[in-house]
Amino acid sequence: MTATPIRLLLVDDDPLVRAGLALMIGGARDIEVVGEAADGAEAEEAVRRTRPDVVLMDVRMPSVDGITATRRLRARPDAPQIVVLTTFHADEQVLRALRAGAAGFVLKDTPPAEIVDAVRRVAAGDPVLSPAVTRQLMRHAAGTAADTRRTRARERLAALNDREREVAVAVGRGLANAAIAAELFLSVATVKTHVSRVLAKLGLDNRVQIALLAYDAGLLEDGDDGQQPS
Repeated sequence: MTATPIRLLLVDDDPLVRAGLALMIGGARDIEVVGEAADGAEAEEAVRRTRPDVVLMDVRMPSVDGITATRRLRARPDAPQIVVLTTFHADEQVLRALRAGAAGFVLKDTPPAEIVDAVRRVAAGDPVLSPAVTRQLMRHAAGTAADTRRTRARERLAALNDREREVAVAVGRGLANAAIAAELFLSVATVKTHVSRVLAKLGLDNRVQIALLAYDAGLLEDGDDGQQPS
């Protein structure tokens, strides 16, 4: 029995970029490009019409930008996973998109096989963001609003119990569930339950947002080194 293909929507204001993405992804038998959009407004309509599992979303677009579109799409009951398309590794716009609910990002010059892998990973519920790049982005965002973010983040994290807080910090360090289980002497199933509870209690969409909140609260050090989630 053949598995249902991952439904993918491409959103970019450059038709050549969309054509290139469609061409490079078209060879993957488990991914179906179900539509294209030239800006965030078109993306919202396309999502209603095509019901994609994943959206590849450009950040900088006319009319409705990718950040606004990401926030609106992630608020939908049937929200698709969103991967941001960008030109720069550490960029304030990318960070804003992650805070809005994107599951990660890929550079526009990323090799085709890696873009296909990114689509597969977010469709499976995994973030597409290495711990090293997460730290780079978060350091990039540090500035005058850091104290305010820290206070607000700590207030939100107060809703967690001690074990959930430990799991949140481990997620923020980039540890996969199996590694968290080994470190905290828990089963993988228990870790998954704790992660789900953390997401629900904090009103977050994904593990990337847990990492951002843990960093904002001052629970992660710049030197913390986790493993790439698998």
